[in-house]
Amino acid sequence: MDATCRLSGEFTLRSGQVSNEYFDKYLFEADPLLLARVVREMAQLLPADTELLGGLEMGGIPIATALSGMLGTPALFVRKEAKKYGTCKLAEGPPYDGRRVTLIEDVITTGGAVRDATNALRESGAIVDTVVCAIDRSPEGVNPLADVGLEVRAVLTKAELDAVRSQG
Repeated sequence: MDATCRLSGEFTLRSGQVSNEYFDKYLFEADPLLLARVVREMAQLLPADTELLGGLEMGGIPIATALSGMLGTPALFVRKEAKKYGTCKLAEGPPYDGRRVTLIEDVITTGGAVRDATNALRESGAIVDTVVCAIDRSPEGVNPLADVGLEVRAVLTKAELDAVRSQG
């Protein structure tokens, strides 16, 4: 996955931080074989009591869809902000009030998008306490979402990817 999606250069992240590398998750999400590998690993990290898979716009949606198809667990597609027209929904899919939603994200650095989604879903009655991601870029040993009481479970961390890269 590292060889497929790690890019070098100068990149401004969602958090505003500038980085000399970027994990372009769409490169692994668009590859059906690599996406299937990531999804198999993510499935092992899901809490047993998950009722809905909350894929975050946009990168979490393909992963949540693939997980949903593999496991038969319904997916919920969570927008960055509620639509301002039509149904005006924050999340598309089945009702989530009172249900346990495990958030699905591609890459987490500071957790800004996940934090926003967690707060909005909780305000609407969802039970959200875990996010499962493909890559956790946050500093080793740091939970960037501890402030909202969210457990982060990652297939791979940046530290693990860096260690493999330095060996090879």
